[in-house]
Amino acid sequence: MTVKLSSSNLAKLPSKVSGPKYDRSSLKAGIVHFGVGNFHRSHQAVYLDDLFNSGLGHDWALIGAGVFEGEKVGRSKLEEQDWLTTVVEQDSGHMSARVTGAMIDFLMPGHAEAIIERLADPAIKIVSLTITEGGYFIDPASGKFNPAHPDIVADAQLGAAPKTVFGIILAGLVRRRADGIVPFTVMSCDNIPHNGHVTSDGVIGLARLIDEDLANWVRDNVAFPNGMVDRITPATTDRERGILASDFGLEDNWPVFCEPFKQWVLEDHFTAGRPPLEKAGVQFVKDVSPYELMKIRILNGGHAAIAYPAGLMDIHFVHEAMQEPLVRGFLAKLERDEVIPTVPPVPDTMLEDYYQLIERRFSNPKIGDTIRRLCLDGSNRQPKFIIPTIADRLKAGKGVAGLALESALWCRYCFGTTDSGAVIEPNDPSWDRMQATAKAAKDKPGAWLAMDDIYGDVGRSPVFTQAFAHALDVLWANGARETLTRYLAGKL
Repeated sequence: MTVKLSSSNLAKLPSKVSGPKYDRSSLKAGIVHFGVGNFHRSHQAVYLDDLFNSGLGHDWALIGAGVFEGEKVGRSKLEEQDWLTTVVEQDSGHMSARVTGAMIDFLMPGHAEAIIERLADPAIKIVSLTITEGGYFIDPASGKFNPAHPDIVADAQLGAAPKTVFGIILAGLVRRRADGIVPFTVMSCDNIPHNGHVTSDGVIGLARLIDEDLANWVRDNVAFPNGMVDRITPATTDRERGILASDFGLEDNWPVFCEPFKQWVLEDHFTAGRPPLEKAGVQFVKDVSPYELMKIRILNGGHAAIAYPAGLMDIHFVHEAMQEPLVRGFLAKLERDEVIPTVPPVPDTMLEDYYQLIERRFSNPKIGDTIRRLCLDGSNRQPKFIIPTIADRLKAGKGVAGLALESALWCRYCFGTTDSGAVIEPNDPSWDRMQATAKAAKDKPGAWLAMDDIYGDVGRSPVFTQAFAHALDVLWANGARETLTRYLAGKL
């Protein structure tokens, strides 16, 4: 017999599943969160659940929000179980399940007026975001906010009902300004370099299209702390639902499976107070930049390094890629030769120890993270996780053979077939463009680097252009396996 997750069944949870130690009916909302997905529910929501379990912060409960029609599916799944989520932590020697109850409501995605009304509530002191790299309207080449994006332009029109996250947030701030209420803090929890600054650029950039005085008020009165977040959290499938039911006796519409490791480093900059998250393991610092750069280059860049060769070799799971000596060897050589040397010192951290931790985490056989997920959205991820490292190597006059090969592997993947000839289904918001450009690059490698919005000056570097063209030619002539063999032997 299994137990169906709901508030009424919390007292009947199976013996191997822990539940909230607090009275959820006593929680009060203090945070509105946009982007209620797996990562948020394995990370921010877990930190808050830990805090509530310790008897602290009960007026900082979460309310979900969203802007996309597709988010209604997740909302419906959570509504059926009273906004509860089961979080399952797994590695080779550990598996545990807990029910978290930090979220107490989820506003209907796309219902802007209702969301703005809640944002105007003085009880809401933080608005947080996990809207993915693609949700910030960033021009990939410059890394700056793009005020000419059609969705932003539409939100800036007089009397327009906001459709974007930034439009809704700004409308909430406008309401609070008019009512004389202290503005909430806007806290990005996305994997983006300088995520607080990026969020600030978006909100202020939109405000500037509407009214210069409003933009200056937001700049002077609203906090946008930078933060570094980390926890490997794959998508949920029937596989995970089945494991939860069979191993733990619990039915959950949308459980989250993740690794035991989690990290959150956050700048202590808030306009209207914050929960005492340091009591739950959050590390508050004056400047998150060193931690952020380390994680983005070594971990996120490392994910990209294993994703595309594994994808071309028809490898399904990330831990299976790490069992392939060629992929594991490529990751290690690329990181130690070209990536880690671009990372400045990080307080209380040995970079080699951090890399070895990353290697162990990628090798976790229980997570079920997929290569396809790592390959997703390269057009947004590569300009953040890989191309800045290339730029730093070129600026220092250092070699880029491994990074050029990583770019060539991405290009080859976007061609749309693996080395065995299997079709790669569309896996990027700009897949049609990426595929067409990859096909042109087969004979003219420069076509790929000519995507100026992605590569910028890196794509015009003679050193990188030559290295990329050579790597792509070798890939097409010999396949990923033989190309990696040559690279590891120093013969590429």
